[in-house]
Amino acid sequence: MRKTKLSAILGAGILASLVLTGCAEGAPPAAGGGGEEGTTTGEAPVFEVATDVAIEGSPTFDKITAAGGKVVVGVKEDQPNLGYLDAVTGERTGFDVDVARWMAASLGVSEENIEFKAIPSANREQAIINGDIDYYVGTYSITDKRKDQIDFAGPYFETGQGLLVGADSEITGVDDLVAGVKVCSATGSTPIQNIKDNYPEVTPVEFEKYSECVEALKNGQVDAVTTDEAILIGYAAQAPDQLKVVGEPFSTELYGIGLAKGDDALRDHFNTTLEEGGDVWQSIFDYNLGSSGTTVSQPTPDRY
Repeated sequence: MRKTKLSAILGAGILASLVLTGCAEGAPPAAGGGGEEGTTTGEAPVFEVATDVAIEGSPTFDKITAAGGKVVVGVKEDQPNLGYLDAVTGERTGFDVDVARWMAASLGVSEENIEFKAIPSANREQAIINGDIDYYVGTYSITDKRKDQIDFAGPYFETGQGLLVGADSEITGVDDLVAGVKVCSATGSTPIQNIKDNYPEVTPVEFEKYSECVEALKNGQVDAVTTDEAILIGYAAQAPDQLKVVGEPFSTELYGIGLAKGDDALRDHFNTTLEEGGDVWQSIFDYNLGSSGTTVSQPTPDRY
């Protein structure tokens, strides 16, 4: 059982300085391929590390305790505003990274005892199963197939396939995807296949990277870019004067915190932390994705 409640505080004046705006599944590599730190708003959230934490029946927490209070967290590091590693400074930033820090603080783990480990999407389940990481936070969609192998806390974010267009575009949503409109997405991705299947009059354009699609959008070569709205929000946050996310998502993706299957005690702890920390969640969202101009609400954790 969870015996200690997370005590999280925000930096002085942070709530007054933050503006409610959007976020989603994950941000993309920066346009041009090199990557940028991204755009933030206000002051960074500050988490007070919990003390006297006890989570009975959690093998993962026992492992963290045995390691001297060190936690290993799987993340992404090529998604500005979501999960990004600055190769020069070594600083990690983004919505998902701050959620990971928040969860660590709730376990009584301070920043210097967090080891972040970049795990490719295809290897996430195995890394959790093998115990290579203690939990994973990185635009990780909750699916029944994945829940056969691991468990999820959350969701902590809800998103879906969306549209990114130019700031002056007349496209307002999927109803404007008509003949002659060029829509770009990554080659072989689910979003581009969805466009081909459901919007046959649209001209699909494919590139290897979403960043290439965004460059094509900025250059007027395509009319819209589509993928998970969270990724698109990350791009919009980087260039709010040039880009905007429009319409409502036309699919549903729920991002969760991946953890070892059967560790119900840790899942319950994380879910309680999310439920009790609405102001913290909002501060993380506003700081990392507030400049995108999109409004998103915190979802309710699933107590399955």
